[in-house]
Amino acid sequence: MDDTKDANGTKLADGDSVTLIKDLKVKGTSTTLKRGTLIKNIRLTGDPDEIECNAEKVKGLVLKTQFLKKA
Repeated sequence: MDDTKDANGTKLADGDSVTLIKDLKVKGTSTTLKRGTLIKNIRLTGDPDEIECNAEKVKGLVLKTQFLKKA
């Protein structure tokens, strides 16, 4: 299985914290996650390009690793 890496190529692991490097609109809601938002305790998925997490307002979120950097 490929390693899950952030936008800078840093390896991510379960439980890591990441920061958004871009404002992201959340599909199906009116919420926008702002650049610089800290997301704690991520979970890796079977896809090296995606992680699962819970943001302040949104639970069960799947984010693309290209928009994240390790905190």
